[in-house]
Amino acid sequence: MVSALLPTVRDSAVNLLAPVPGAGEGAEAGIYSAGMTLLEITYELQGALNHNDLRQLREFANTYGLRRFRVDAAHNRLTLEYDASRLKETQVTNVLRRGRIPILRRVEP
Repeated sequence: MVSALLPTVRDSAVNLLAPVPGAGEGAEAGIYSAGMTLLEITYELQGALNHNDLRQLREFANTYGLRRFRVDAAHNRLTLEYDASRLKETQVTNVLRRGRIPILRRVEP
């Protein structure tokens, strides 16, 4: 079921960075700028993500500046791309825990 939802979620994440119609050449949606520092962080999950978890991750992308995420169901991992000039690693972890995303711990990718 999760794999069926991922294309929709992935498309939505990409759409956050899509050009804004009428905003001029090279304009991107949102408040992202060329001066951001992008980092990735990977977490081990307690279990498979459900539909509500995926919806919550999508909301985080809109609210907290988390840009993209990938779910590796085979290895039970979640990888997020975030702007380190706006967020600290501990803030990303806290947002996920408050949103009840079932993360266990940070792991190396």
